[in-house]
Amino acid sequence: MGHGHSHRASSGVDDEIRVGSTARTVLLAGLGVSLLLTLVGLVVWFPPGDAVERAAREGGEAAQFAAPGVTFPSGEITSVGPRCPGQGLPDGSGCSTLQVQVDGEDGPVEVSVPPEVLDSGLSEGDTVQLLRRPPAADDTSGAASYSFFGIDRDGTLRWLAVFFVVVVLAIARWRGLFSLLGLAFGGAVVWWWMLPALLDGSPGVGVALTSAAAIMFVVLYTTHGFSLRTSTALAGTLVGIVLTAGLGVLAISDAHLTGISDESGAIIATFAALDFQALLGCALVIAGLGVLNDVTITQASAVWELRAASPGASRAEVFASAMRIGRDHIASTIYTIVFAYVGTALILLMLLKVYDRPLLELLSTEQLAEEVVRTLVTSIGLVLAVPITTGLAALVAAPRGDDAGGTAAATTADDATSRSE
Repeated sequence: MGHGHSHRASSGVDDEIRVGSTARTVLLAGLGVSLLLTLVGLVVWFPPGDAVERAAREGGEAAQFAAPGVTFPSGEITSVGPRCPGQGLPDGSGCSTLQVQVDGEDGPVEVSVPPEVLDSGLSEGDTVQLLRRPPAADDTSGAASYSFFGIDRDGTLRWLAVFFVVVVLAIARWRGLFSLLGLAFGGAVVWWWMLPALLDGSPGVGVALTSAAAIMFVVLYTTHGFSLRTSTALAGTLVGIVLTAGLGVLAISDAHLTGISDESGAIIATFAALDFQALLGCALVIAGLGVLNDVTITQASAVWELRAASPGASRAEVFASAMRIGRDHIASTIYTIVFAYVGTALILLMLLKVYDRPLLELLSTEQLAEEVVRTLVTSIGLVLAVPITTGLAALVAAPRGDDAGGTAAATTADDATSRSE
């Protein structure tokens, strides 16, 4: 962790960084306690195998996506009917319909589709997914009925995912590979631990903090290597996560948000007795995790580079210089958060625009207020994480000639590699 010698690739000058013994001890001890608490949380809230089934507590019935016997076969479009302008679902006259060849059927089946589905550009040869209902017990024909369920987009998603991986590996190389592995680990934690734990009724904020810490411990060290620089960024990230969670709980309670702002929340509420305010707090923590990690690793790296360039500069000077970088990063990251929401909620915002009500009144609605709180809370946590991480890094990376008992420690070979890349 931070020992060994490396050299700046551009100049060949020894890039040795002095590390304060006290600061290093406190940093590593704090991370050790955080890791222990994370492991305890993973064990205590480890969801049982039947967590999803146990979520169906009302009515004693398990949640089902479709009725028993219903299947979702795919088929190839053989004919696309014309669209009837101004109409909803057609009346079976061939308007806004698809002829689909399904495996096991003698001929194509005809299904009605909403007009906007045809506007998406569907044509012969495309694949769609249908909903097949088995024949009723009193149906003498014995024929199953079909209806349109959705468009099969697996092909597009596959080539887009492959293209994403190729671009990341081609440009970021080994760093990109490690980031993809970290992303896969984070997705696994969310799908196989966090979601079942939440469905099992575990406290939302506790699950969020445990999940976020577990992901960050693995992702940061996997992507950026084992070094004091990475450890400093991790410490700043964990502090930012805790601040975001605390502020989120306070804001949700003060705004009296229910946590159920759309159809998905209403549906899951019928199957499970959950604390949706706690789930909203969990969502706030996870939503801010990515950008929080981004700014903390940038600030830790900035301090390390500034210290390497000016070994004799005081901690205050390094902190001030790194904060100038941090302020620019804060501004651009806040834009990213806000415009990301605008992009995902564009249709909703257009709908609200045509309502004849003042904007400030619309902001108080459950759906918009939830997103405003999410954006502001994550942004505040992000902004606070910048000076915290910068201060931690400035304390750890001691000036040369420091009389506080520092030890000489260089950045790892991983850090040198990152410069050359």
